[in-house]
Parts: sequence; structure tokens; C-alpha cells
Amino acid sequence: MKEAPHTVDVHVGKTIRIKRLMRKVSQTELGDRVGVTFQQIQKYEKGSNRVSASMLVEIAGALEVDVRSFFEDISANANDNPTPSDEFVVSRDGVLLNAAFLSIKNEQVRKKIVKLVQAISGMEQIESEAAE
Repeated sequence: MKEAPHTVDVHVGKTIRIKRLMRKVSQTELGDRVGVTFQQIQKYEKGSNRVSASMLVEIAGALEVDVRSFFEDISANANDNPTPSDEFVVSRDGVLLNAAFLSIKNEQVRKKIVKLVQAISGMEQIESEAAE
């Protein structure tokens, strides 16, 4: 039976995925840039295959990021029990939503969007409680 991936490998893989999606680079394109298949990129992103130091430097160069950024906000227990919100943040929708939101320059518009989403969320809670 194979052991679960190490939390550091999972963290680095999720960070690769986030940085790749933020730059609108496909797994195939990233694989081509660093000389591996898209399946290998998938395995790196899931943490099922450990990324060597030299490959991490190649990936950082291909994504135009500092290699140290893959280790930011890491803690020994960071991925033991990911919450649904943790999973959403690193999902394709979560990354794209975050990138789009951050591209809105007008702070007032961003605040109104947050209030709108909070209001919708509250309405959905009320509707689900009424349905019970």
C-alpha cells in the first residue's frame, strides 16, 4: 500500500497549480516548457509525485516566479485536514475568481461585490432552512 503524499509535496503541488492557473498556462503548455508530459504536471500538482529541486527551478522559470514562492505559508500540518474552503481556493474556479476579483481596480466596486455575495449567501441559508 502506497503512503499518502507528504504535506510539503502537496503544498508545493497546490502552489504550482495556483501559479499556473493565475498565468493562464495549461498543464500541457507548462509540461512543454519544462520538458515533461501534462500527466507529470498533474502528478506534481496533486503531490503524488515529488518535484525535484532542479525541476522546481525549471517550473519557477517557466511560470516567471521566484522558486521560494512555492514554500510561502507552509507549515508542518498545513494539509492534514483541508477544509472545503481550502479546496475551493486551489480549485480552477477559486483561482480564476480570485484573479478576476483582484483585477478590479476600484475598491468601492470590490466592496460592493463582497456585500452582494454575502447577501446572496445569507439568502441561500434562509431558503435552505425554510425548505427543511
